[in-house]
Amino acid sequence: MDFQVIYFSKKGNTKKIAEAIAFELGVRAEDIKNAKLDGNTLVFLGSGCYGGKPAKSMTQFIQDNSFTSRDVALFGTSGSGDGIEVNEMESVLRSKDARIKGRFFCKGKFLFANRGRPNDEDVDEAKKFAQLMRT
Repeated sequence: MDFQVIYFSKKGNTKKIAEAIAFELGVRAEDIKNAKLDGNTLVFLGSGCYGGKPAKSMTQFIQDNSFTSRDVALFGTSGSGDGIEVNEMESVLRSKDARIKGRFFCKGKFLFANRGRPNDEDVDEAKKFAQLMRT
């Protein structure tokens, strides 16, 4: 199975998780600005949380591409670590008939909160998530 990791990150939190997932899968993480969906891949999509939603560019990327019967794994980072950005991406993708294979989210540094996050434990959990999605 081929894999693709596409992310949006403003402050580097989600990029750190994207790179950990990509490393584990033996691919490179792609910034959404330059990303194009490959053929029949399991695509990992990740975003930070901005005003309770994923980045506008991530939502636009999902809207602009066909996800019918495509396997997708979602990941995100936020100050709360609750995964609302992941929930929103999942909702939009389900409306486009994507098959959601899994979800991962963790805290990310936001202003003065969560300094040092995502931390080594978060990165390790992201790698475990990638391994789980591989099977």
